[in-house]
Amino acid sequence: MRLLIVEDNRELASWLGKALRQAQYVVDIAYDGEDAEHMLKVAAYAIVILDLSLPKMDGLTLLKRLRQSGNKVPVIILTANASLDGRVAGLDSGADDYLAKPFEIAELEARIRAAVRRGHDRAAPEIAVGDLVFDGGTRQFSLAGESLALTPREHAVLEHLIMKAGTTVTKATLSESVFGFDDLADTSAIEIYVHRVRKKLEGSSVQIATLRGLGYLLRHAQ
Repeated sequence: MRLLIVEDNRELASWLGKALRQAQYVVDIAYDGEDAEHMLKVAAYAIVILDLSLPKMDGLTLLKRLRQSGNKVPVIILTANASLDGRVAGLDSGADDYLAKPFEIAELEARIRAAVRRGHDRAAPEIAVGDLVFDGGTRQFSLAGESLALTPREHAVLEHLIMKAGTTVTKATLSESVFGFDDLADTSAIEIYVHRVRKKLEGSSVQIATLRGLGYLLRHAQ
């Protein structure tokens, strides 16, 4: 799952990025509103974590322009301004949630999971395809009742595919969800990770099908 952090405090942004990467998210960071707007135009994100006090373009302006462009990506505002007027302004501008600084990383992760579920119209925290189960609350996979061990990249591949289960996902779209701007990856890299995930699903009732010229499809094997 690919996230965008928009935060001009580089120390905080670095800490937050490290914590979320350890939680198996793919993270990009923008330090001002203009860079964030550009990144949102060229990449697809599952969620945006947005500070309001930004150079070049403030967070509320960025949020309003994002919504005016038709982009419905979930946005969680992080800010030191915890006043009622500040929360109302953020929510009225199109934010999905609001968290005041300082905050606990566990609470932010819970809010991220909730916002993503709402964005995918997933009321239930569990998604099952065959004997593969994804727990949206913990973001853990199990296969035939046993915990499935995955590397961060493998986890990102399988999480994106199960969130789009039954739908063909192009190689480019899957690659965008797995690799950030700072990652060095050639066009064959995503094929390697898909192959590794397939190996871990062998013998189960779920498979990743390759549809030539179209992409990948996670489905219940018949």
